[in-house]
Amino acid sequence: MTPNTARRRETSRRAILTAAFDLLQEIGYAKVSIEGIAARAGVGKQTIYRWWPSKGAVIFDAFLMLSEATEGGPPTLPDTGDLAADLTVVLRATVEEMNDPRYEQPMRALATEIALDPELATAYAERLDGPLKEAKRQRLRSAQQSGQIAEDIDLDVAVDLIWGPLFSRWLQRSGPLTPEYADLVVSTALGGLRRPRGSAG
Repeated sequence: MTPNTARRRETSRRAILTAAFDLLQEIGYAKVSIEGIAARAGVGKQTIYRWWPSKGAVIFDAFLMLSEATEGGPPTLPDTGDLAADLTVVLRATVEEMNDPRYEQPMRALATEIALDPELATAYAERLDGPLKEAKRQRLRSAQQSGQIAEDIDLDVAVDLIWGPLFSRWLQRSGPLTPEYADLVVSTALGGLRRPRGSAG
């Protein structure tokens, strides 16, 4: 592949992802189609199918493009030595992101497609969820090493315990997703994580 060809390919790819993201905001996931994305991007439908197997896969890459432009680099969590303060910052940022109109549509679309498409679920786990979970585990592992949480805590369960309530409330719209709720999740979770298993009181 020549440099010019590679540039044209990348230009077309970004045009497709941008078109998909814009349509998602304008008309909602249910009305977005491969044909509509192709028309907006100025490419043939076959070009999209050459690179992506489904609409959900296009939306996933569009979401990744936005995330990379916003964050850049591999995911990391702050580690100031104060776990409660760091988790409060992270969960408040998560709440802000979940409430951001730019993210809500693609995240809800992805949640739907991942439940229905095993291949997309695998790609999501490998390319986004897996690296994020490892960053979360690493921060909690650091807290274990400094004695801020119990040594025998299962870190995968701890990650679910801390971040799961936010996702559940957001996905099911079961209550307001606020900074105050994020703070309560942190304080409640750490109250349990600091206590060794088997201890009472």
